[in-house]
Amino acid sequence: MSNLKLLLDQLIEAGSNPKETVLKSMKDTEKEAVGCFPIYTPEEIIYAAGYLPVGMWGGPTDLKLADKYLQGFCCSIMRSNIEYGMRGTYSFLKAVVISIFCDTLKCICENWKVAVPGIPVIPIVYPQNRMIEAGKEYLKEEFKRFATELEKLSGNVITDDALVESFEIYEDFRAAMREFTVATGAHLNTIDTKTRHLIIKAGFFMDKKIYTPKIKEITKELNALPKENFNGIKVIATGLIAEPTVLLDILVENNIGIIDDDLSQESRGFRVAARKEGTVYEKMVGRIVDQRGCTFLFEEAKTRGAMLIDMVNKHQADAVLVIMMKFCDPEEFDYPIYKEEIKSNEIPILYVETEQQLDSAEQIRTRIQSFAEMLTMGV
Repeated sequence: MSNLKLLLDQLIEAGSNPKETVLKSMKDTEKEAVGCFPIYTPEEIIYAAGYLPVGMWGGPTDLKLADKYLQGFCCSIMRSNIEYGMRGTYSFLKAVVISIFCDTLKCICENWKVAVPGIPVIPIVYPQNRMIEAGKEYLKEEFKRFATELEKLSGNVITDDALVESFEIYEDFRAAMREFTVATGAHLNTIDTKTRHLIIKAGFFMDKKIYTPKIKEITKELNALPKENFNGIKVIATGLIAEPTVLLDILVENNIGIIDDDLSQESRGFRVAARKEGTVYEKMVGRIVDQRGCTFLFEEAKTRGAMLIDMVNKHQADAVLVIMMKFCDPEEFDYPIYKEEIKSNEIPILYVETEQQLDSAEQIRTRIQSFAEMLTMGV
C-alpha cells in the first residue's frame, strides 16, 4: 500500500467516524475535549487552555427528543446537536462553545442549559459591524472574556506563550489546508468529492499537531504526481455544509468534482490568513474582519456573487453548485442576490436543498443527474 493511500484511508476513516476519532484523539493527547458549534469558534484559545477543540456538525439521527426545544423549521444541524446532547452522545465533552450568528443559535444557547444540564455552555457573540473600530474592539474584548471563561473551567491560566504557540499551530494548519485544496483541485481523479470532504472533516476531530503533518504529507504526495486530466464536471460548491454523505455519493456517481469551495465546514474556515501585526487577539479579530463573502458575517456590499464568479473563472469551472441546508435563514436570504449575479454572467447554477435527516435522496439524485446531462450535452 502506497503512503498516499495509507494517509487517505486514515483520514477518510477519521472523518467518517467522528465520535470514535474524538475519543481516540483524547486518549492519544491526554486532553479533555470541548465541543465547538459551527462556525468561527476561536479554537486557538481553547487549545491554549489545554483542551482539545472538536467540531459539532450534527449528523443523521432520529429526532425524538430535540423537538421539545426546537421547532421543525430550525436548522437540522442544530436539532441534531440537541438530540445527541440529550441522548448522552456528547457526554465525554467538558463543555460546549456556541458562537451566536443566527436566531436558531441564540435559542440553542439557552435551550442547551436546560436540555443538556451536565455539559456547561460558553457563548461567544460576534459583532454585526465588525469592520468599524468599535466592532473590532468589542470582538477583541469578547475573545478575552471567552479566555477568562475557559480559565474558570480549567482552573488554569492561559499564558501569553501558550496563546502564541496555539495561534501559530492553527495558522500552520490553515496554510496547510489552503495548499491541500489547491493540490486536490489538480487531482480530481485521485481525490474525488467525497474523499475531499471527509479528509477536511477529519480535522474537526483531531489535534492539529497530529492532523496538519498528515495533510502536508498528502499535499506533498499529490504535488509529486502529474496534474490529472479530469473529464468530469468541475464545480464551485457554496453553502453551509456538503452533507449528508449520500449527496456526495450522488456527485461522485455523476462524475462531478469540487475544484474549489465556499463552504462553512470547509474553505471558509481557513481561506483567510491572519495579519502579521498586533497581538494574538488582534490577529484573531483581523481574520474575522478580513473574511469576505460569508453570509453569517454582515457585509453591506454583498461580495459573495462576485467572489463565486471569480472562483469559476480562476478554475475554469463548469458551474456553481449551491448546497442549501434547509431552514438556514442566513444562507437562504443571500441566495437570490448571488443567483442573479451568477446567471447574468451566464454561469450554470444548480440549487440543491438538503437536511441531515434526509428520508429520500431520489429527488436530489434526479436533479443532479439532469443537470450533469445538460452540461455534458452543452444545453
